[in-house]
Amino acid sequence: MSELQGLPPPVQKYLQLALAPGQPLISAVAIHTEGTFNTGEIQDSWHPFSARQLAVMNERGFVWDGSVKLVPGVRMLVHDAYVTGEGILRPSVAGLVDITHLQGSGEIARGELMRFLAESPWYPSALLPCEGVTWTPIDEHSALATLRDHAASVSLTFRFSDDGMIASIRAEDRSRAVGGKMVPTPWEGRWWDYRAESGMQVPGRGEVAWILDTGAKPYWRGRVTTMRYEFAR
Repeated sequence: MSELQGLPPPVQKYLQLALAPGQPLISAVAIHTEGTFNTGEIQDSWHPFSARQLAVMNERGFVWDGSVKLVPGVRMLVHDAYVTGEGILRPSVAGLVDITHLQGSGEIARGELMRFLAESPWYPSALLPCEGVTWTPIDEHSALATLRDHAASVSLTFRFSDDGMIASIRAEDRSRAVGGKMVPTPWEGRWWDYRAESGMQVPGRGEVAWILDTGAKPYWRGRVTTMRYEFAR
């Protein structure tokens, strides 16, 4: 694939492994996941969740709707999205009472664009240069990916395992809601359990965490149950 020439070696290796020869570009993917979600700010409080997500490549966006079982009969519904340059985060109790409602451009949009880029191992053709990602070498196991969309620009460090697959993705300054304020905080996602889907290699499991002064605080642990791709013609 001529497009891989000039990319950092670990990125070239990964894309050669993740994408089948002659792989068409992904236009959209529908993903269903389940796992556990940590709602505790200080003390961990893990609850089961299920979610459905649609990610689209042309407009660079996603919509994620999750249902978290808090106690028997009570669920927290979470709507998380990046659409036409705006970020949206709206958790509510039973869909009736908002816990918070963040929406707009600026830091909320930047944070959601980071999520879109961090989840690209689920739609690996989005990491090709023709899809707007710029790669900068770091070392033999990592590279910096930069993506610009509308008014937002984000850069994440991708770290690759010895087998060539993406092991983790990190941002040094994703905004985290703390006491009603958005605080830049290191943030990391880990991927593993790669499997074949539509001729590609994509991760089946992952974990996401804030990196605090006290250490990593995971808040999402999930596995893919189903994936359905649409490809550009």
